[in-house]
Amino acid sequence: MTKRAARPPTRSTVAASPQLPAQPIPAEPALALIEFSSIATGMQAGDAMVKKAPIARIVAGTVQPGHYLVLISGEVADVDESLKAGKEVGGPSVVDTVFLPQVHPAVVEAIAGGRDAQPGTALGVIETSTVPAAILSADAGIKGAQVALLEVRLADGLNGKGLTLFTGEVADVEAAVEIGTGVIDPRTLTNQVVIPQIHPEMNANVVTRTRFGPNVGQYWPLPSDE
Repeated sequence: MTKRAARPPTRSTVAASPQLPAQPIPAEPALALIEFSSIATGMQAGDAMVKKAPIARIVAGTVQPGHYLVLISGEVADVDESLKAGKEVGGPSVVDTVFLPQVHPAVVEAIAGGRDAQPGTALGVIETSTVPAAILSADAGIKGAQVALLEVRLADGLNGKGLTLFTGEVADVEAAVEIGTGVIDPRTLTNQVVIPQIHPEMNANVVTRTRFGPNVGQYWPLPSDE
């Protein structure tokens, strides 16, 4: 079957994660992701997914803790059919899934490693046990409240967890966290926190990046310690 040509991206290149080069973000209307507990089954299911429908893009690979992710984008009907094929082949190895017929552009950029560090007095954190739950909460929160999506971290460096960070005014961040946690399976919610007035020094450790190792290199030791 001939694949439909992907439409040219309409958004600018964003900063990617250290593992991936920066690349333009596709403007496809639909996005879906499946998390598999078996790497072998995940590869088999990913192959079935891309064969099932003319999706615009597929990205797949391993993540902690030994799971496999398959991410697809394209037209809504095509992504839906492809997702069904992946779930059928994956069977009991399917840990969780997410299907977003009209994904928010900020979520797409965040998945690719982009960060929206707009000023805000409050920080909202949603911590999930699965990658799809983090993506779903991010999409719902950014659509339902006037917030910035600071970061969406997926699995690696988190022992398989997902992490969604919102910034903005207190009431808006509270709304985003409430909406984001409200759409996911309660069993996938590890924790949720709203920090109303985050301290500037703590905020610097969050806005730049959330990994401890790189922050140590940037913020420690201080010149006065040497």
